[in-house]
Amino acid sequence: MAPGHVAYGMRASYGMTHVTADHITAWERGISLPSASELAALAGALWCSPSQLIGAPRNLREHRLARGLAVDDIARATGLDVHAYQLMESTGEWTGTARQSAALAAVLALNPRDFITVTGLDGELTQLLHDAVGTRWQAHTRPIARLLSVDRRELSGPLREMHQEYQALMTATLSRAGGSSASGEAGQRYLEEILDHFWSKLPPSGAGS
Repeated sequence: MAPGHVAYGMRASYGMTHVTADHITAWERGISLPSASELAALAGALWCSPSQLIGAPRNLREHRLARGLAVDDIARATGLDVHAYQLMESTGEWTGTARQSAALAAVLALNPRDFITVTGLDGELTQLLHDAVGTRWQAHTRPIARLLSVDRRELSGPLREMHQEYQALMTATLSRAGGSSASGEAGQRYLEEILDHFWSKLPPSGAGS
């Protein structure tokens, strides 16, 4: 379908009277982005879902559009003021409460990994995981569970295993270094890749909550 044909389909079937072939071309080239209603109409004209047009969503806005939801829908579901949510979406800095976070994950069907990524909480989770593998992992189960909005019982296995892995690396490093160093390449690399280690160990029930 040529851009003109797509635009015609959006005008004729979805009432998008303002859409022209130039709009379609601009969206294809990434020069501009369609609104939520335009994206839904575009998907309808192309006989596909909004998520198929977006691909793998990378931020809150794309997750919202992939679900065909408006800003008002998210604000209502999370109990946030519309303008407050819009600010969070535009900045990528989520400041909602634990209850609002759980509501956001539910309405957008976000798994914990997507939720942490799109709300900009990667850094906070990374620090918590560093502390967990370096000290007593049990003390960090509750804050990590709260951050992810998952049952903390699901975290015991992954955190225990990661703690053992990291401590084993550090013990081997100390043995080779004669006890003169508390760090090593293997241990440092483990910390740098700690989010990947964590997500790979999180059970399916937690990863899809």
